[in-house]
Amino acid sequence: MQTLDSRTDEWGVVTVKDDSVYRVLSFGAGDEQSRLLKHQPHWLQHEYAQAMLLVLLFKTPARVLLLGLGGGCLATALHYQLKGVHITAVELRSSVIELATKYFYLPYGKRMQIIQAEANNWLQTGVERKVDIIFTDLYQAQGADQGQFHATFIENCVKQLKLDGWLVINAWMEHQNDTSLLDDLKPYFSDIRTTHTSSHNWIIIAGRVPNTDTHQTLKQKAHELSKALGFSLSAHLNRLSCESL
Repeated sequence: MQTLDSRTDEWGVVTVKDDSVYRVLSFGAGDEQSRLLKHQPHWLQHEYAQAMLLVLLFKTPARVLLLGLGGGCLATALHYQLKGVHITAVELRSSVIELATKYFYLPYGKRMQIIQAEANNWLQTGVERKVDIIFTDLYQAQGADQGQFHATFIENCVKQLKLDGWLVINAWMEHQNDTSLLDDLKPYFSDIRTTHTSSHNWIIIAGRVPNTDTHQTLKQKAHELSKALGFSLSAHLNRLSCESL
């Protein structure tokens, strides 16, 4: 791949690479933070990001909050799929925002707001209006930001959710062994489901109000939504399990 741009800030290097088909944002050697299919930028390429969109089977949002922007691929997919949705994305690094805006076809307009801030500090200030879904995907070159798995972070997320809102967390398989993470979610969420990916991500989808759809109903929803998203949700749905409360 050809290097299009590279920036260095206090957190490290951010690089954009490109070939005739894909564009990639990286935070370090061997890292691939975002991957964009250039001719269909709204089709998510990473399996973990696809699995995060299982939440759309449970909630059709009017307002979404993204904690961690990266190349903006998730924001682009949501903006394209949900025609009326308002998206707020909070990103720590100005260099990431600049590169996502310049190279990754990030949508703009009144439905898209990007804020440069540290996520947990910003959550404590509060959103202008509470949101239906929060996606938290905070990563640096060394891996996941462990702060997003702490009780105070989860509590701050809950304060910004509507009473029937959902929280989606991108974690690693190793977090499955950390029972404190699910324990911290249980006081606030009555519906907690998890799934894993072949890339060793562990996705947590937690709803404040339980969803009562049957598996057959969810399967039909997944089939219909998959056609619009450009990838199949069925395999992710089949791996989805409910956590005991």
